[in-house]
Amino acid sequence: MIESLGLAEPGIGAAWFSAEELEWADRIIDRADTIVVCRARYTPAFGRLIATARSRGRRVLFDVDDLIFDTRFTHMVMDTLDQNTTETDLDFWFGVMARIGETMRLCDGVILTNDYLARRATDFCGLPSWVVPNFLNGAQLDLSARIVERKRASGWRRDQRIHLGYFSGTPSHNRDFAIIADTLAELLHRDRRLVLRIVGFLEPKGRLTGLADRLERFPLQDFINLQRLIGEVELNLVPLQDNTFTNCKSELKIFEAAITGTISVASPSFTLKRAINEGETGYLAPAYRWEEVLLRAIDRLDDYARMAEAAVAAAEERYAPTRQAKAITDAVFGERARG
Repeated sequence: MIESLGLAEPGIGAAWFSAEELEWADRIIDRADTIVVCRARYTPAFGRLIATARSRGRRVLFDVDDLIFDTRFTHMVMDTLDQNTTETDLDFWFGVMARIGETMRLCDGVILTNDYLARRATDFCGLPSWVVPNFLNGAQLDLSARIVERKRASGWRRDQRIHLGYFSGTPSHNRDFAIIADTLAELLHRDRRLVLRIVGFLEPKGRLTGLADRLERFPLQDFINLQRLIGEVELNLVPLQDNTFTNCKSELKIFEAAITGTISVASPSFTLKRAINEGETGYLAPAYRWEEVLLRAIDRLDDYARMAEAAVAAAEERYAPTRQAKAITDAVFGERARG
């Protein structure tokens, strides 16, 4: 957000600070018109920061991009993320979500990444909310532009293989991946051209364990190297369970791929189905149709260049940092409040 404001709103100064710097809270407050607290668990230090800032007439907003503030959904979050339910785990998750929610309640308003999540926040705390979507940064754009230029220069040439990519990141997507695991195993058995690339902590199970020669494994990546690995596959796979928690998630897995000229096949969650123009910039696959949709995407690879170019254009139009300044300034200066 700081980068976006610096590019599009040169009259606005923006900077960030960490929890470790709260001992200088008075200096931070004196230099700010608005303070945005990002996803922070309640501590007395954060409580003092927020109370002092509000007493001095500064606006304090809370920023969060996940449904991790309302303990009414803790059981759903733990189940979706395939977490253990020991006493220790329950204490951790209920404690973390309660503390995040308490920090939110102390603020003047909330910044969320989509309308679905914004409705959940309003229902939880009753505060005004603003939507600022997740978006790309300049370093991602620069590297992705180079990847796309190389693809264009080659005439979008591919080798004889078809690369499917699953970019899980954190070790909490086992149940999401399980939606497509059997389908992928079946397609890999039937089509020797297919290669599955897995990035992150996910451990393949079941029938996929016998296909090690068809799997490419990479550890968790920084956000720059992640773009390179995404850009090397034809189809980016984004399966999601269908519940309130997953519908609150942002569409970043779609636009991170699109900006590199990689097409996504995704579950039709609230944000994902809005980020994909079906059959034009990617494909939507309900849980019961993944095999059908993947086969259609593979069959249409002759049309890949046109679709990839459309996906790149859509990502540039909607998710470049310069496109977000209006939404950010609306939030930090209080315009167009929701709720």
